[in-house]
Amino acid sequence: MRKVRKDPAPQGHRTPPEDDRSTGTGQAPDGRRPGPMEVLRQARGQLAELTGLVPESVSSFEQTEDGWSLEVEVLELARVPDTMSLMGGYQVELDRDGQLTGYRRVRRYERGRADPRPGGR
Repeated sequence: MRKVRKDPAPQGHRTPPEDDRSTGTGQAPDGRRPGPMEVLRQARGQLAELTGLVPESVSSFEQTEDGWSLEVEVLELARVPDTMSLMGGYQVELDRDGQLTGYRRVRRYERGRADPRPGGR
């Protein structure tokens, strides 16, 4: 069962509140490099600020040679019923300090649709 958030702004078009634990430099307040949870929060916040869309989940996350790579699912267009809403999967790249260096939409789909299975079954 999905938890429904009560918010005055339309769903899919609000920016989450700033995380006050971040210094804005990508480093934690104590000067160390951000850990995985800090990187996830920063990535979601930066993507929301750039696109105006609210990230709903992170479907993949990995540390790379140059920083971090994530796939983030966002609500692009709310519809009724909710299963017909349009979702977008975004590939998000961040540097080692957790600063967003690029993003691109890699797929768009209806919330209620599963990815096709290999072999057509």
